[in-house]
Amino acid sequence: MAVRELEVIAPGPLATVQDLGRPGWSHLGVSRSGAADAASLTLANRLVGNPEDAAGLEVTFGGLRARLRLRRPDGTPATGYLALTGAPCPATVNGRPAALDAPVPVSDGDELALGMPTSGLRTYLAVRGGLTPPPSLGSRATDLLSGTGPAPLHAGATLPVGEPAGPMPGVDHAPRSAPPAEFVLRVWLGPRDDWFEEASLRDFFGARWEATSKSNRVGIRLSGPALQRSRTGELPAEGMVRGALQVPPNGQPVLFLVDHPVTGGYPVIGVVHEDDLPLAGQIPPGAPIRFRPVGTPV
Repeated sequence: MAVRELEVIAPGPLATVQDLGRPGWSHLGVSRSGAADAASLTLANRLVGNPEDAAGLEVTFGGLRARLRLRRPDGTPATGYLALTGAPCPATVNGRPAALDAPVPVSDGDELALGMPTSGLRTYLAVRGGLTPPPSLGSRATDLLSGTGPAPLHAGATLPVGEPAGPMPGVDHAPRSAPPAEFVLRVWLGPRDDWFEEASLRDFFGARWEATSKSNRVGIRLSGPALQRSRTGELPAEGMVRGALQVPPNGQPVLFLVDHPVTGGYPVIGVVHEDDLPLAGQIPPGAPIRFRPVGTPV
């Protein structure tokens, strides 16, 4: 019988199965979820000839060790490919260096090991054929807030790998820039910027914010000047989107990421531009962040 699976030896701090998410379920309290850096996941899939929405692994802060099990129906060893994108990190296959942003040939029994990223936060692993655990609500993405999708990976977990859906692309390498030392994100003001003093709006765009250690796939808690409200009282619950910058009473914004709640009761001062959301998904704790109004140079 054919065997196609990925065996987790060690997951590192956090490794989850991710695809492009499950849109259309917010009325049930389930956000879209999916890869925090969707651009990196889709690139990894393209490099191994998968559909862009195939499931792969999102590895936070490295540390993953995994073994490929690839055997033909007659039991003989088979070969395949994997690709690593996103946060650059030391990577080896059977102890030999493995390239990033490139298809890497692998065989039955090969062991992949990832070190800690040198910049950014999340590294993406795609295996030719895609990971195929059972979907939930039409997606294989792990949503940490709602608990939908596969559980975060643990040592000994095995994930089935599908059959290749198409030919390998004729690409040897897809070079791109590593995540920056300082993250600059474009922001649309509103819808509740009128709840804040003019001085706070200047501080919001003028300050150098810092991502705190109390951050995850739900959101990034920021540290900086306390933003002061010009209005008192509370809002009724409103819908939330990925990229919303919600400001709780302490004046320290929270940048919502992919596993965000679908509603919230604190004012949203602005929303990160959609094109900058993959970059936001790579912000590690301690990183400096600056916001720029949409339409200004970054």
